[in-house]
Amino acid sequence: MVSYQLHQTQLRAFATYPAFFARARTSESVPRLNLSNFLLRQRVIALWRDVVRTTNEIPKSAPTRREMKDFAREEFERNKGVDDPVQIRYLVSTGKTQLDQIRKQWRF
Repeated sequence: MVSYQLHQTQLRAFATYPAFFARARTSESVPRLNLSNFLLRQRVIALWRDVVRTTNEIPKSAPTRREMKDFAREEFERNKGVDDPVQIRYLVSTGKTQLDQIRKQWRF
């Protein structure tokens, strides 16, 4: 009987966690994205995934594989504080152009 009561208490405690996290997500400290910012964020994430996939296709024996990954990470880190949507669009298009050049160089 004691183990059953303990189990019920643990379940009740676990059931309160989603409510806690829901309150945390809707707090005032978390900025809400409008639709255009959300779409820009998705474009940036898609570009990052393409960069990772493309660099992973480069043979491991090539010394430029690590250099390209490091370069991409540095570029994303350097520009992570950009808030202007026009500049973000420019950076994404520049990144896509550079990625296409890498693909042509390695013939992917």
